[in-house]
Amino acid sequence: QVQLVESGGGSAQSGGSLRLSCAASGNGYKMYYMGWFRQGPGKEREGVAAIDSNGRTTYADSVKGRFTISQDNARNSLDLQMNSLKPEDTAMYYCAADSKSWWLLPLYKYWGQGTQVTVSS
Repeated sequence: QVQLVESGGGSAQSGGSLRLSCAASGNGYKMYYMGWFRQGPGKEREGVAAIDSNGRTTYADSVKGRFTISQDNARNSLDLQMNSLKPEDTAMYYCAADSKSWWLLPLYKYWGQGTQVTVSS
């Protein structure tokens, strides 16, 4: 069983930065594949970035070069550094984990409650 709690959301101006964190607890965390997803108003949940237990990463085209996903095994956390934010990045952001490599597909078994990110122009 894995528990995920996101933090770090908030408001930013266009061009600004925010850093999201996901605190993971439970058995087998370090063996899991993890990802960040987002869901804007009236939109489907979409994959933003994902990382596997070997540190390999993948990103949605819309965030490549702007967002960076990373794991801190010492703190049992997953982070998402978001730079050059745009109003279209406004969404609820979710952390996800699973023992299977779903990468950017929203099929992960474990999900956090989400943290809101709002970017104004």
